[in-house]
Amino acid sequence: MWLFRSVVGKLWFTILLLVSCVLFVLTVLLLKFFENYYVQEAEKELTQLATKVSEVMRDYEDEKLARSIAWTLVDHTSKAVIITDSSHYWYSPTNDELRDLPLSLIEQDKDLRKVFTEGKSVKKKAYLPNVQIGKQYSDVIIVGVPLETANGKQGGVFIYQSLRAIEDTTRQTKKLIFLAAFIAIVLTTFFAFFLSTRITAPLRKMRQAAFEVARGKFDTKVPILTHDEIGELAMAFNQMGRRLQFNINALNQEKEQLASILSSMADGVITFNRDGEILITNPPAERFLQAWYFEQGNDAETIAPLPPQAKELFIRVVREEKEQSIELSLQGRTWVILMTPLYGKTNVRGAVAVLRDMTEERRLDKLRKDFIANVSHELRTPIAMLQGYSEAIIDDIAATDEEKKEMAKVIYDESLRMGRLVNDLLDLARMEAGHITLNYETVQLAPYIGRIIRKFQGLAKEKQIDLSAEFKNEDIQITIDPDRIEQVLTNLIDNAIRHTDQNGTVKIIAERSGDGVTIHVQDSGSGISEEDLPFVFERFYKADKARTRGRSGTGLGLAIAKNIVEAHKGTISVHSKLHEGTTFTFYLPNGPQKM
Repeated sequence: MWLFRSVVGKLWFTILLLVSCVLFVLTVLLLKFFENYYVQEAEKELTQLATKVSEVMRDYEDEKLARSIAWTLVDHTSKAVIITDSSHYWYSPTNDELRDLPLSLIEQDKDLRKVFTEGKSVKKKAYLPNVQIGKQYSDVIIVGVPLETANGKQGGVFIYQSLRAIEDTTRQTKKLIFLAAFIAIVLTTFFAFFLSTRITAPLRKMRQAAFEVARGKFDTKVPILTHDEIGELAMAFNQMGRRLQFNINALNQEKEQLASILSSMADGVITFNRDGEILITNPPAERFLQAWYFEQGNDAETIAPLPPQAKELFIRVVREEKEQSIELSLQGRTWVILMTPLYGKTNVRGAVAVLRDMTEERRLDKLRKDFIANVSHELRTPIAMLQGYSEAIIDDIAATDEEKKEMAKVIYDESLRMGRLVNDLLDLARMEAGHITLNYETVQLAPYIGRIIRKFQGLAKEKQIDLSAEFKNEDIQITIDPDRIEQVLTNLIDNAIRHTDQNGTVKIIAERSGDGVTIHVQDSGSGISEEDLPFVFERFYKADKARTRGRSGTGLGLAIAKNIVEAHKGTISVHSKLHEGTTFTFYLPNGPQKM
């Protein structure tokens, strides 16, 4: 049955069935036509023969001679009977196989009797059981014409012939027609297969090309072999393939562009379907989800994909079909989630959430608030002392000149402290605004650092602290702004000494690093807690929460140091463990060479 599942088989069967129906109808019509034609021709010939016999009997007075002449006219396929009256009739001796026609049959048949009663010629085809051809009965054609002899007698001439000859002719005709039909069917089959193959060959190629396109090979082409409808179909298929390739490339480009945009976004993006399942995320959103999974036990398969607040937000967005937002804290970071519904053709098909990490903003807000409090705190103490001691001098509370000098000395020291604070603030503001100016000089690092250390030797000996320097490379030269870097080292060494107990150590380690220098300021002091480490370079940030006077500075030194190092295109970092010590490390690239 595989043949009828293909276009070739269906076309072949359809054409063959159509040709067979046409041939069948044509055969039936031809057989009927030939049968009628042969019968009509036989009737015509028998009528002419009977007429001639009648004329011969009429023209000759000698009946015997007339009959002998008449018998010569009758061929071997026919037989004649001449009847002058009921007692005188003669049968032709030309056909021994065809039995004599009974006279009683002629007299009793109403059609044949018209020859005698009405003097008409008759034709009749009948099955006569009493008339045999050999051992078989057969249909015969009987033709009768009126007869008037030379003696004036009225009778009739009847000539009959078996239809076997006509049947034989018809049989031969059937054979020829069937042979022609067989040849026609064979030729039709051949041409049908040829035509079907010509039609289906490009269709099969298009089917193979369609499968290739379905596998993703959009550059597959169908050869155009003809310029008919199939050729136009192949051309349309090739155009469709090119268009699909273009559209797929466009979709891939848009997808890659969207993926690039999502990946490069600073905000997290999560897309949900209507059931709340996560469809698309970008790296910031992944970090948010990982923080949630870590907080809940680091098992993403057994916990909810989102925090409960975000899940409730999604439910409200889908139900109310409008934008919603919340703010939540996760693993020490603050996130703002803005969720918007996604619409399909008729209803909400999901939602998209934008996750913004507001930790830095909230921290900066806190720092701005703390800045005012810190400045107020730092200024309040010297102002109060200035006010108090100046009032004491005005009110003559100091009885001796020494007491007055001591009060004036306190007022002077506090005014210097306020000046340093204001100068530090101004310097920091200029640095952060990018107005810092660097005066580069090439210095030998060993004597440069040695000179700075000597300034702190007195303080170090007073606290019994071992202050030293170590150079891992000899003759290190670097182009820097020496005054600014001295300010950095002074701040770091001063902090290290102030936060190191007796019998501790403070070491400055310098080493060549690529084209620049890396300097470590290492102490064995009290260290910095892990929660304070990220904020040590912020303005007014102090790990010493009590703000002890004398031990704690203004909180601006490390912020200024960081800005100076970054102005040199360097980096600064800190590593510390509580009660084990702190190491400040900064890298300085070799600056522009002085001409």
